[in-house]
Amino acid sequence: MFSPLGKGPLNCHSLPMLTFGMIGGGGFDPLVLLLLALVVEAYVGEAKTFFKAVPHPVRVIGTLIGFFDRKLNRESRSPADRAVRGALVVVFVAGLAFAVGWAVAWLSLNHPWGWIIEFLGLIALLAGRGLYDHVRAVATALKRGVEPGRDAVRHIVGRDPASMDGPGVARAALESLAENFSDGVVAPVFWYVLFGFPGLLVYKTVNTMDSMIGHMTPQYRAFGMTAARLDDVLNLIPARLAGLFLVFAALFVPTANPPGALRVMLRDARFHRSVNAGWPEGAMAGALGLALAGPRHYSGGTVNDPWIGDGRAEATPKDINRGLYLYVVACLINAMWVAAIAMVRFSL
Repeated sequence: MFSPLGKGPLNCHSLPMLTFGMIGGGGFDPLVLLLLALVVEAYVGEAKTFFKAVPHPVRVIGTLIGFFDRKLNRESRSPADRAVRGALVVVFVAGLAFAVGWAVAWLSLNHPWGWIIEFLGLIALLAGRGLYDHVRAVATALKRGVEPGRDAVRHIVGRDPASMDGPGVARAALESLAENFSDGVVAPVFWYVLFGFPGLLVYKTVNTMDSMIGHMTPQYRAFGMTAARLDDVLNLIPARLAGLFLVFAALFVPTANPPGALRVMLRDARFHRSVNAGWPEGAMAGALGLALAGPRHYSGGTVNDPWIGDGRAEATPKDINRGLYLYVVACLINAMWVAAIAMVRFSL
């Protein structure tokens, strides 16, 4: 079997090596496989029909985390005990994800059709089209009224939408679009390019743990501390890349403001309650001339966060559509840097 790069025969009996951007692809260069997955996922989404028959990887991860949460995170235990148990859960589940990812990469390298499993895994773990569809649904629903908009936005935010007015619903959709562009699009690609499928699966596992148990509530403050901190570390670089991609995307969106995107991102990112989310949200706010974040209502009460951006807070469905335009261009830029690395590899 020969490499698609034209570099001679593939060694089909060697273990996949964790080198920069390289884990074997069973006849496909892994970066080519990633680019194909990005294209297919952008067209069909996460292949819901297929994952009705086969458990979705994130659902499997969530089930495992939920099991450990019920068994180990009990109110009768001390915070220190719960913190230790939570850390052990992170180590075990992330380690298991690495082992499964390594097995998929090994199979992709050593079996003629093994790359199909990795390809399907990539489509399942990339969230570009799904995010677009969910946010567009909010814009469509909000045009019909505030209540339909609230019903649509509750699928993509963790806060209580019952108290949101129309502009609040639109802002929440744009904030989710910006943050999940980092978590669901840029970060998975980043960790796959660095460490192949094991890196991607470990990242998605940690990110899922953070979304399930990484909360600053009495129930999870200790148990989810390690998951939350590790998720912050894994998103440090991707979040800043996502912000930069949105700034560059603003250059190609007629209604966007590229200097404003850069200015607000660099100035206001540090004011966000998240060490990472402020970067893409700041770029989004500055590009669209809006003010995002600010005081928000969660099930546990009101959070008086500062505003990100100095534009208007009265966001509209039209602004959501402008944000989606910016998002699509940023997704193309995210794919282009992968293509650039692949081209450099091809030329070596």
